[in-house]
Amino acid sequence: MAYNIALIPGDGIGPEVVAAAKKVMDAVFKKYDKTVNYKEVLMGGASIDVHGVPLTEEALADCKASDAVLMGSIGGDAKTSPWYQLEPSKRPEAGLLALRKGLGLFANLRPAYLYPELKAACPLKEEVADAGFDVMMVRELTGGLYFGERHTEVVDGLRTAVDTLTYNEEEVRRAAVKAFEIARKRRGQVTLVDKANVLDSSRLWRAVTNEVAKDYPDVELSIMLVDNCAMQLVKNPAQFDVVLTENMFGDILSDEMSMIAGSIGMLPSASLNESKFGLYEPSGGSAPDIAGQGIANPIATILSAGMLMKYSLDMDEAFDDIQNAVKKVLADGFRTIDIFSEGCTKVGTAEMADLIIERL
Repeated sequence: MAYNIALIPGDGIGPEVVAAAKKVMDAVFKKYDKTVNYKEVLMGGASIDVHGVPLTEEALADCKASDAVLMGSIGGDAKTSPWYQLEPSKRPEAGLLALRKGLGLFANLRPAYLYPELKAACPLKEEVADAGFDVMMVRELTGGLYFGERHTEVVDGLRTAVDTLTYNEEEVRRAAVKAFEIARKRRGQVTLVDKANVLDSSRLWRAVTNEVAKDYPDVELSIMLVDNCAMQLVKNPAQFDVVLTENMFGDILSDEMSMIAGSIGMLPSASLNESKFGLYEPSGGSAPDIAGQGIANPIATILSAGMLMKYSLDMDEAFDDIQNAVKKVLADGFRTIDIFSEGCTKVGTAEMADLIIERL
């Protein structure tokens, strides 16, 4: 049986880090005697340049026909790129939203783990970094403010914008179930993050999550307001196990988590639907300022490939192999520029992939 994997190189550093991750995947598939077929798919700015739109129906169909999708980052410099002179529905990020919706990817998993070797890159206090942390963010991905109705109009002579935040109980329930299932395999704790003191949508999240919690008596549920969570992540991130939240809060908090982990270039992510199908991508952006220089950190994309093998292909041992190889490379003192510190050996994108392959 051959696996079918769609590759979306994307924009900026995306093609470089996806190429690095593909090399690692090829080495792992060879180790486990697996056959794989790749299909390269255009999305984001790269698709705009060729097709005039950020996601074509053909690209979406290619992704649906695969077992999983590995993607680099999409988008460019909002100040200088011509992509951002287009109407919002034609910009690169609109393609990503359409892809998530079209594939039914309702749950985004973003782990934030502080490698002991990268404590020096962690911006938190030394005693906080020494304690370490291992947090899994479960972010609802296809509802909420990003997918609600929106419009701008003139009201009483004033330009007025309206964005609608909508959730139904089933959208909340399936995300909560995913979080509790993951917590069962970790440390058995879920923290729901909301703004229930203000928002009706958050009060629904709180009510439904409490209902789901009754089916998981072995998992401890706590609830925290989003502004407090933002503070607690920099004060004591070790207190968190699984963080469950809605789309916009998760978007913001997961980027905060990536920064306290030392570098956004270190953190993978998975976006899953109700089957084993998933879209896997690094948590960071397209970094157009360093694109083409061969210095981008590919580890987040390589770890995303590992998550692809675990969650979509049931290759748990392969995921462990990749994760352990990354740890060995870091322990041996090799660093890309974003995580470099005195006494380490600076390497580029392709060389980092080769070093990880040597340690598989």
